[in-house]
Amino acid sequence: MILPIIKGKIYKVFPANQPTNLSTNNCFLLCLETFRAAAEAGSSDILKLYNTRKNLVNISPRLPQNTPSTRYRLEVVAADYNKNGLLSSNIVGHQLDVNAIDQRLSALEKKVHIDNGEMPESFHELKSKVDNFKEKLENVAHLSWLGLSKDLSIGMSQPFWHKKSSPRKMESHHKRVYERFMKFTKVHVSEEVRLELRKQTFDNWQWDDPEMLILLRQMYIDLGLIAKLNIDMNVLHEWLYEVYRNYNIVPFHNFKHCFMVAQMMYGLTWLIDLPSKLDTLEIFTLLTSAICHDLDHPGYNNAYQINAKTELALRYNDISPLENHHCAVAFDILKKDKCNITRDFSRDEFKRFRDGMIRCILATDMAKHNEILNTFKSVIPHFDFADKEHKSVLMMVLIKVADISNEARPMAVAEPWLDCLLQEFFNQ
Repeated sequence: MILPIIKGKIYKVFPANQPTNLSTNNCFLLCLETFRAAAEAGSSDILKLYNTRKNLVNISPRLPQNTPSTRYRLEVVAADYNKNGLLSSNIVGHQLDVNAIDQRLSALEKKVHIDNGEMPESFHELKSKVDNFKEKLENVAHLSWLGLSKDLSIGMSQPFWHKKSSPRKMESHHKRVYERFMKFTKVHVSEEVRLELRKQTFDNWQWDDPEMLILLRQMYIDLGLIAKLNIDMNVLHEWLYEVYRNYNIVPFHNFKHCFMVAQMMYGLTWLIDLPSKLDTLEIFTLLTSAICHDLDHPGYNNAYQINAKTELALRYNDISPLENHHCAVAFDILKKDKCNITRDFSRDEFKRFRDGMIRCILATDMAKHNEILNTFKSVIPHFDFADKEHKSVLMMVLIKVADISNEARPMAVAEPWLDCLLQEFFNQ
């Protein structure tokens, strides 16, 4: 096949239909490394490929051949700043003081202006680059895949219980995400991406926040939930964005984790044909619970909350304080009329949904893991989908599987999540 035309060059690798001695996985790796070489990208940099219609295309050995008139566009959308210790030494050790550089440039500008009366073009270019770099640092989205946040000292400078709230993404960043998300709502997701979204091998690191919001929307569409439950599409957009806003900047329990749990739940739904076993409202409850299961997570676990006597622990009497809080935030969002995706539910439907969602989210408390697992094992020999209690236990097990599913993913996808989790433990 012919790879994207980059900088006027055409790159070739094994045609998809040509027999080789390479395994499928090795073919994929060879293909990906060829793209990296073409883009002069590092081994940890994130690449994305677009077709002429500006749709995302999966990088794989089965990539359709292009022509000079149908060129692909290859972009490096995230670079690994941790190479050779650059990230840890510069950002953590020296705080990467761009403001000081900016101040020095301003002082130099005044001096040159006084001496020469005008500024050379090269100086304007340099100042523009510094401004652009500052903007990138302000936008933490491109660092979130490394499990980093803008303020790396958060969680270390003062005890959690002295903080009024967890750090949230800046409003300017929220605005940019919302604007891009709204633009993407008019974009058609390709069949290839929709099918890939159903697999446990899906790579979240290739997608940024607005794109993941679109993929979450696609899950509701492809499961037929929009039509069957009469959900207004604009309300779904507002609800998804509000959910996104209520995930904090923490290394692990963030919006990307929410997406991955929802994606695994979505994949399981297709894998075991859940729609033939559960009704539409139960499928809706599972997917929505997966999306909401860690809302407003502060990055500190239940044991920490209880030992530190935090506000959450006191409010919920040391009983699953985080999971109870996630539920409360989820239903607070649904109380907003513009975000109420359940507005057309009957009273009975909403009660079933609410009971199911509370049960599912509370089941993600790992302190209840053995209890739920033992209950599930006890009903397996005589499991009956007509039994509400049996289905209830199954739904709890399904969301637990989705919540801790990173270990079932390819190493390239799972390993960065381990780093994120260790970073969160370290902060705690």
